[in-house]
Amino acid sequence: MSSSTPKVALVTGAAKRIGAEIARQLHKEHFNVVIHYHQSEKAAKKLADELNETRENSAFCIAADLNDLEQINSLATQAQQQWQQIDLLVNNASSFYPTPIGETSEEDWNQLINSNLKAPFFLAQALAKNLGTHHGCIINIADIYADRPLKKHSVYSIAKAGNVMLTKTLAQELAPLVRVNGIAPGAILWPDDSHKKAEDKLSDENKEKMLAKIPLQQRGQAQDIARAILFLTQSPYVTGQILTVDGGRSITI
Repeated sequence: MSSSTPKVALVTGAAKRIGAEIARQLHKEHFNVVIHYHQSEKAAKKLADELNETRENSAFCIAADLNDLEQINSLATQAQQQWQQIDLLVNNASSFYPTPIGETSEEDWNQLINSNLKAPFFLAQALAKNLGTHHGCIINIADIYADRPLKKHSVYSIAKAGNVMLTKTLAQELAPLVRVNGIAPGAILWPDDSHKKAEDKLSDENKEKMLAKIPLQQRGQAQDIARAILFLTQSPYVTGQILTVDGGRSITI
């Protein structure tokens, strides 16, 4: 492989929000990007077009439901077929919503566990050989609530705690050929409340209270997570670590 050949990154949940910014920043660093999406086809294709206008044949989209193991494995297969290599897997896709005790269904459990834990594990398993061949890396998006649970979000917190352990155990299992790290964001983008009940939406008052607890006194940006990912891709002696990007929030909890 020529030294000028672009590396290839698969970013799950890359059509919008933080995932889209991760894809853009990796693309700027000369990665070819596989943009995974579930239902956001229009946004995913728009992003791919944007990246391909900058550099031809450097981005394409794959749809997959991360609740379905067959589709997870198909995603891995299709991603490898495009450029015959995978150098980076970013497990960004995530479901997030409240699951109060007494109101949580098995469907809620499966949705949150699958997107935050099951899919990252099985994608890593399916791509491990290819990643090893190219001395690649995996970056999982965890959460500061993996250590200290968020009230009324028990299943999400459980899933992210599992994601942290997934990062550590894969770092051990896949060494020395593949590095595995995680990022634990704090308040980066406010949750998408458009489909939530009024009582479940994050009020402006609660947003202000949350920001007041952050030492840097501000919400982070998607670029902060993308920069952290670039740091981890460029750090060959770092593996099994969780990098917290939260403005200092976790030291005040």
